[in-house]
Amino acid sequence: MAGVSTQDNGDGDPRRAIELLWGVSAPPRRGPKPKLATPDVVKTAVRLADADGIEAVTIRRVAEQLGVSPMSLYTYVPGRAELLDLMIDHAHGELPAPTEGLGWRAALTAIAEDQWALLHRHPWLLQVTTSRSALGPHSFAKYEHELRAVEGIGLGDVEMDAVVSLVTGLVRATARSSLDNARLIRTSGMTDAQWWERAAPVLAGIPAADAAHYPISSRVGQAAGQFHNAAEDPAYTFRFGLARVLDGIEALVGTRDPG
Repeated sequence: MAGVSTQDNGDGDPRRAIELLWGVSAPPRRGPKPKLATPDVVKTAVRLADADGIEAVTIRRVAEQLGVSPMSLYTYVPGRAELLDLMIDHAHGELPAPTEGLGWRAALTAIAEDQWALLHRHPWLLQVTTSRSALGPHSFAKYEHELRAVEGIGLGDVEMDAVVSLVTGLVRATARSSLDNARLIRTSGMTDAQWWERAAPVLAGIPAADAAHYPISSRVGQAAGQFHNAAEDPAYTFRFGLARVLDGIEALVGTRDPG
């Protein structure tokens, strides 16, 4: 999101991260039974990120929330990078299980809608880069679900991957705009309509900004503003864009032999 830092995931110890994601047990340690379990740490970190953004998730802050020392937290996660992978996979676990019996178009629509809702529940997911996926069971299930939607419709494997990336990329881009808009309203204390009420009289007094100089943008901008009662509506753009992307996929599929 604009004005918010981006975090890289996948830059920790891959071996340890994968072991934690898949529940591969470390050798038992001598001493008293641990007070916590790794899922407790992950859930606490997710709550912190939901409330204050991904920057708030530090080993020290998570330890404070759990009432333990920062050093003791390393018993459960080796570092912040591995914790971030666990958080992402945990969030992906909230996505619904595959719905059988849907056609590919309805299935991709359901997938996109579910991910749109997930990103609005956990905006910090948009602060993490996606080039290195969290290699956990929920993230694997997410990708499997996405690919299953277009399995057997006439696309090659590379095309199937590209279709999934296209749809999920649209979801992320429009969700980012949606969350940016909501944040701007909160920080400015003004809705878009209120902001335009203040801006419009100033523009009206500047001859160079007259509609005669920008006839197309003035006409289209006015029509869109009246339709959305705002400068833009990311939810509308998301669903309009998704329908057009699916139209394009359908046109491509129409040239193929599913057999």
